[in-house]
Amino acid sequence: MVGRLHHEGNIMKCIICKHGETQPGTASILLERGGTTIMIRDVPGEICETCGEVYHSEEVTSVLLKQAEQAYREGIDVEVRRYRKAA
Repeated sequence: MVGRLHHEGNIMKCIICKHGETQPGTASILLERGGTTIMIRDVPGEICETCGEVYHSEEVTSVLLKQAEQAYREGIDVEVRRYRKAA
């Protein structure tokens, strides 16, 4: 879910495929824990234009994990949410 980018000036190269460059975009993220599955849509990140690997900032990752933990504590089996930035 979370990766690190290699920076060359303003260009960010994907560390997975080693060929692609990333562009800002959004993606859907699927998280599972125990019996809970949550999909969070429209998550902002940097997406490799070659292989599609998605990289998220520390802030975005923190929000995703908090939303997933909340769903787990509420006993949700399956849920689809839209990404919302922490207040």
